[in-house]
Amino acid sequence: MTALVNPNLYERSPGYWRNAASKLMRDPVAIGAGMIVFGLLVLAVFGPWIAPSDPYQSSMLGRLKGIGSPNYPLGSDELGRDMLSRLIVGARLSLFMGLTPVLCAFFVGTALGLLAGYAGGWINSSIMRTVDVLYAFPSVLLAIALSGALGAGIFNALLSLTIVFTPPIVRVAESVTTQVRSRDFVEAARASGAGAFTIVRVHVLGNVLGPIFVYATSLIAVSMILASGLSFLGLGVRPPEPEWGLMLNTLRTAIYSQPWVAALPGLMIFITSIAFNLLSDSLRSAMDVKG
Repeated sequence: MTALVNPNLYERSPGYWRNAASKLMRDPVAIGAGMIVFGLLVLAVFGPWIAPSDPYQSSMLGRLKGIGSPNYPLGSDELGRDMLSRLIVGARLSLFMGLTPVLCAFFVGTALGLLAGYAGGWINSSIMRTVDVLYAFPSVLLAIALSGALGAGIFNALLSLTIVFTPPIVRVAESVTTQVRSRDFVEAARASGAGAFTIVRVHVLGNVLGPIFVYATSLIAVSMILASGLSFLGLGVRPPEPEWGLMLNTLRTAIYSQPWVAALPGLMIFITSIAFNLLSDSLRSAMDVKG
């Protein structure tokens, strides 16, 4: 986590951001991962109109059709529903379950980290010791425990994952804020009579958002896997909604009769996670001044 904190990143001119954007545009890995993510976002937004058939329409005569079957390009599930349509429409809920907890944790964790890092003293100790308690638990076990305690459902799953991802973001935000707080331009602003809120808003926030954002993007892949895992365990999305983790659960009984069809939701989760991971790595490399 400390590798994300680079003091050279804090003196950022417009040329720095142009250089970072230029690096991304020249990075074939970033371009490829970005195209995959963009395609998934298109599916999430326009999925119901792109899907060739109704993802909820079942047919007992069309159960567990293989890939390439007539009217079922990617086969059908245990209720005869078109897998292609369910995978396309399922991108919306799957991405929503993966992105929303990280986005919420980003705002909450950044706010708490800024407060702890800038205020210091007992405020820092209170926030960071509370965060350390949550951070001590493995993310998978904490997500399952919180979801099990709160009950199954989309909202409870999102709340559980937000709680899971907030502590690491708080630690990164507190670390970079503590370093920026001691910089000369912050001391000069404080000596000129600027208030704490003005210093944080004008001088601190813009210098710490970059590392925090890059770290948050690296959590999206983990969030996708955890959200799918909760749905697989019956603690997240409920039937008949198309969601990749839930589809894995309902198709596990078909793994011996149609293994390729049953593996398709897992393949989508894998591709999405890899794309977000590669994009996060490219962002980190582009924003590394030494690189």
